[in-house]
Amino acid sequence: MKTNILLYLLCWMTYTAYAQNITVPMQATHWTVKANESTFTTYRGKPSLYLKNGSATPNNVDLKNGIIEFDIAFSQKRQFSGVHFRLQPDLINSEEFYLRPHQSGNPDANQYTPVVNGLAGWQLYYGKGHSKAFKYKFDEWMHVKIIFVDDQAEFYVEDMNQPLFRAYELKHSPRSGAIAFSSSLQGAYFANLSYQKIAQPQLKSTPLKRKPLAKGTITQWQVSSIFAESSLENEYRLSASLKSSLQWKKLPTEFTGLANLARINKINKKQKLNTAFARVVIESDRAQIKKLDLGYSDRIRVYCNDQLMYSGSNRFRSRDYRYLGTIGYFDTVYLPLKKGKNEIWMAVSENFGGWGIQAKLSNLDGIKVE
Repeated sequence: MKTNILLYLLCWMTYTAYAQNITVPMQATHWTVKANESTFTTYRGKPSLYLKNGSATPNNVDLKNGIIEFDIAFSQKRQFSGVHFRLQPDLINSEEFYLRPHQSGNPDANQYTPVVNGLAGWQLYYGKGHSKAFKYKFDEWMHVKIIFVDDQAEFYVEDMNQPLFRAYELKHSPRSGAIAFSSSLQGAYFANLSYQKIAQPQLKSTPLKRKPLAKGTITQWQVSSIFAESSLENEYRLSASLKSSLQWKKLPTEFTGLANLARINKINKKQKLNTAFARVVIESDRAQIKKLDLGYSDRIRVYCNDQLMYSGSNRFRSRDYRYLGTIGYFDTVYLPLKKGKNEIWMAVSENFGGWGIQAKLSNLDGIKVE
C-alpha cells in the first residue's frame, strides 16, 4: 500500500513539474535577438519586446508538445508577425503561425504554415485548416494561444475558450524545438510569453475531415537536385548533358496530393539555384493523348519524352496585382503518349511563398503510372 502511495505521489510530482507554466521575462539576458530593429521596452503598461524585420528566440527553450501563449500588438499596416515553434537548431525548419493585420476580417487574416528548409509555404497551405477570418484590434494588446500535440494543433486569438481554427495536420514530424517571435515589413510588440511542457495536451475541437484523393492523382514523384532556371531558357528539348548532371530522390505527396519540393532541396539564392525537376513515368498500352491537370508554385515547364509541351507562371501578382499565386488545379496540359514508357519531366521554379507541384490525370484507361 505504501509503495502504491509513493508511486502515485511521484507520478503526481513529475506531472506537476512537467506541466508547469513557465514565463519568459522580457529582458535582454533571456533572449537572442536578430533583427534590424529591436528594443525591450514598456508598451501599454506591459514589459515588451518591439521587433521589426527579424526574430527573437528565448534562451534554453525546448518544447515538443504543449501550450504557448503570448500577447501581441501592431498597427494596421501591411506586415507578418507571429511565432515559430518546434524551431530546429538549423533555424530553417519550424512550424509557424503569424498574423496579417492588413487582412483583418478577411479569410487570410492569419496563417499556419510549415517552414521547410527556410521556405515558408503559405502559397501551398491556405484556406481551411491554415487560416481563418478575424477582425483585429490595432495598437492594442491581443492574446494568442497555440496548443499542439504530435501532428495536431489548435490556434486561438483573443477567445481562449474556442479555437480560431484547427490545423488538418502539422507538416513536420513531431520533434522538440525552440520558440521564436518574428516580424517583417513593420514592427510589432510582443509580451507575456509563457509555455507549458505537456506530453499530451487536450485539444477542444475535433479533427478535420480529409477529402479522399481524386482518382488519377499522382502520389509519388522523383525529384531532382537543384539547378538554375536560366539553364532552361532555350531548352525546347532536354539535353543529355543536363539529364546526366542530376541526382534523384523519391518524394511521396501529402494527403492532399501536394508535393512540397522544399523537403528535398534548399533554394540557393546566392547562386540562383531555384529549380528542380519532378518526374514520373507513364506506361501506355497504345499511342494516345491524356489530359493532365496541374497545380504548381511558382513557374513550370512540362516536358514529355524530352520535348517541351507547356510552360506557365503562377507566381505572386503574376496575373494581377491582387493575385496571390496559391496552388490549385488551374492549368492543363495534354500529353501525347507513345506506346510503351513515357517520361514526364516538370521543371518547377520558385521565387518565394512555397515550392510545390500537384497533378492528376483525367483517366487511367490504358496507362500505368510508375
